[in-house]
Amino acid sequence: MTTAVLADQPLYIVDAFTQTRLSGNAAAVMPLAAWPEDAVMQAVAAENAQSETAFFVPAADGGYDIRWFTPAVEVPLCGHATLASAWVIFNRLDPAAQTITFHTREVGDVTVVRGPDGRSVMSFPSFTRLVRTVPEGIDRVLGARALEVQRMSEGDLLVVLDSPARVRALTPLLERIGSLGTKAVCVTAEGADPLTGTGDYVCRYFLPERGIPEDPVTGSIQRVLAPFWAKRLGKADLVARQVSPRGGTLYCRVTGDRTEVAGDAVLYLEGKVTV
Repeated sequence: MTTAVLADQPLYIVDAFTQTRLSGNAAAVMPLAAWPEDAVMQAVAAENAQSETAFFVPAADGGYDIRWFTPAVEVPLCGHATLASAWVIFNRLDPAAQTITFHTREVGDVTVVRGPDGRSVMSFPSFTRLVRTVPEGIDRVLGARALEVQRMSEGDLLVVLDSPARVRALTPLLERIGSLGTKAVCVTAEGADPLTGTGDYVCRYFLPERGIPEDPVTGSIQRVLAPFWAKRLGKADLVARQVSPRGGTLYCRVTGDRTEVAGDAVLYLEGKVTV
């Protein structure tokens, strides 16, 4: 009989950036006592079949070291799975906590504060280093005319369209995104979600090369989008609507070189697994 690597391991699935179950973005969360092999975490993330699974272990300073895996690869940052992890700590592991510090491998510390309105407020380093580009064939891949295109970190593309309705109706050729020389495309437009009437800007995020055809709601991308739109709209506090089929709302604030992203979360599943 093979000895289990993780026995009776707690597992939570939390819907992030929503107050309603079965909407927002679901993340699997697994608090660990110590790190297993990377291959184990990758296999567990594939088995969980969520856009991301967050794993974290206690750090010596009272915070947590955190890592995130899609079903296909490890990623350097994931906002909705961080929000989901904070929900687990605030509501299951340490109900007295008011602030959590997550230590990441690549983007520095991410802090999460328990907000007075019940939302958790995450603080990320902002990303503002954008480079204009014109990838050949992008209009054909997206099925819409791009007003402008900028290249983000890791070569990801930020594409501005002319209206929120255009973003919501988008049906890109996902199998062709790699032909643009990128692994991910974020599409955005100024204005409110035509379905809900809310939001200063809308967005969608397609990452088929990373095992996620479309991310339902993306917290980490707001550290790019919020500074981008804050500068153009002349305001530091913004509401973002991700207009994927599941949809979600993110409350953003740009403060100096950091972006705060607040959101609601709700528990969907709580159980134990053995691997």
